[in-house]
Amino acid sequence: MSVSKRSLALACFVAVALTPALARAAPSLPLGHAGRWITDATGRVVIVHGTNIVYKVAPYYPAAAGFDNADAAFLASIGFNAVRVGVIWKALEPQPGVYDERYLAQIMRTVSTLARHGVLTVLDFHQDMYNERFQGEGAPDWAVRDGGLPNPQLGFPGNYTGNPALQHALDQFFSNAAGPGGVGLQDRFAAAWAHVAARFRASRAVLGYELLNEPFPGTLWPQCVNPAGCPAFDAELAAFYHRVDVALRAADRRTLIWYEPNVLFNDGANTTLGALGDPRAGFAFHDYCLSEPQTHSPSGCDTSDNLVFANALAHVGQTGEALMMSEFGSTTDVAYLDDMLARADREMVPWLEWAYCACHSPTDTGQPGIVVDPAKPPRGANLVLPTLHALVEPFPQVIAGTPLAWGFDRGSRTFTFRYSSARAGGHGRFGRAAVTTIATPVLVYGGRYAVRVSGGAILSRRGASLLAIGACPRARSIAVTVTASGRSRGSCRLGARAGRRRGSR
Repeated sequence: MSVSKRSLALACFVAVALTPALARAAPSLPLGHAGRWITDATGRVVIVHGTNIVYKVAPYYPAAAGFDNADAAFLASIGFNAVRVGVIWKALEPQPGVYDERYLAQIMRTVSTLARHGVLTVLDFHQDMYNERFQGEGAPDWAVRDGGLPNPQLGFPGNYTGNPALQHALDQFFSNAAGPGGVGLQDRFAAAWAHVAARFRASRAVLGYELLNEPFPGTLWPQCVNPAGCPAFDAELAAFYHRVDVALRAADRRTLIWYEPNVLFNDGANTTLGALGDPRAGFAFHDYCLSEPQTHSPSGCDTSDNLVFANALAHVGQTGEALMMSEFGSTTDVAYLDDMLARADREMVPWLEWAYCACHSPTDTGQPGIVVDPAKPPRGANLVLPTLHALVEPFPQVIAGTPLAWGFDRGSRTFTFRYSSARAGGHGRFGRAAVTTIATPVLVYGGRYAVRVSGGAILSRRGASLLAIGACPRARSIAVTVTASGRSRGSCRLGARAGRRRGSR
């Protein structure tokens, strides 16, 4: 790492990572869930805001793009607490049954680097258009069965709907067609996931395993372009997820598993998938506006975006699984990003934006990310400032109770948050020893803000980038308001010992 990047990392670390509130109130790992809510080991609800770093060209790991300690420190400094890291099957298993341990070690280094700054990782088996043969990335060359059909080069996402060879290859994968050695393609994929899980099961900083990015229905896709979804493909997808889940759980029984609906869900089609059948499962959805990526308009996307959120919330309402939006954005349209964040806040949905950088991606839409080049320090002209300012906001990171509502008014820089001291799992309440933390990024408040708390006390130092709140004795609900100026006050005083424990009484 260069001297300039090392200096920046140190500055971010001093400013953010070692505040007393953060040291005593970080999530207790490993993570689980209570219904739709991600929870830490003490039962507190964990909300994540973050980004994606997926390096889609050889050698397929983030460090090759320049992502390092300075980038992780920068993410922590803006209040991001999770990153979705792409694992490319082609790099992991270059030959059938042969795994590249050096590649996996590189992924592990990135996970460890993020963890040093309190940033969690979602490991994502990422694919777009299946393989480089179709101008995409993901599957190994040996896993491509295209039937010798025409392979027009229509780019992303045009190949999905107009390339017969790609559609055939996807059909073969989702039917578990035999590959090398007569072994099913899905069986190889599931074994690869089990290999990854065996390597990462001791890493408590892993928020979960996301089984497959944006599964596309192959030749069945026309059936899926309707609000009701497509039961025929979803049945194949459900069988695939079950196969992978069984293999992965043989290696790791603890870490959360995230599964996605078919990719048409992103644009408003519903899913007919049922529950995964795994008690530690979550539903990861994506939301993209149907208009052109650089001409997003809130008025043009409200209908489809509201439908995507409604479908996702209804799904986990039926399955009892956790919920996270693991992709949205891919645009520099600030008005659209503002609208999406306001919607996610209203629905209290954790999110990971696309993406940290474009990083030579063959399947992106021309958006530059929030950092132009991770090989350079994340500052000055290397930052996409309009996008960055649209994405950084106050939000509750760890909640000793159950969230009721939160929101941020960008014009006045006013953040409001209400939560109950009742446990999200429905059994008992948190006591005053349990700490709630709220990200109050320097990029928003410049280290100066005022806090008013009803039903709680302020535990963190003045201007801290992570605000810590403790509930007053016998408080059943707590309300927090953060403003850019004014006087801070709480409803009670708690002793020094109150903030040092993370559990409940």
